[in-house]
Amino acid sequence: MKEIIETIILNLVDNKEDVEINEVQGEKSIVYEIKVAESDMGKVIGKQGRLAKAIRTLVKAVATKEQKRVTIEFIG
Repeated sequence: MKEIIETIILNLVDNKEDVEINEVQGEKSIVYEIKVAESDMGKVIGKQGRLAKAIRTLVKAVATKEQKRVTIEFIG
């Protein structure tokens, strides 16, 4: 699942070397902390958060197959 997130984020940003994706696993949940350069934050979140919501929806759909709960946090 981390690979899917990484592929999406790397295709959105200009500063690919500043992208960090941390995975924090719990018993039944996973938290992904996505850190990008300040200048790329707008590109990842999108207008009114639509792109961020779409990324979350896509990842939650994949996580449902694995019976896990996934949370994505964007860190500037």
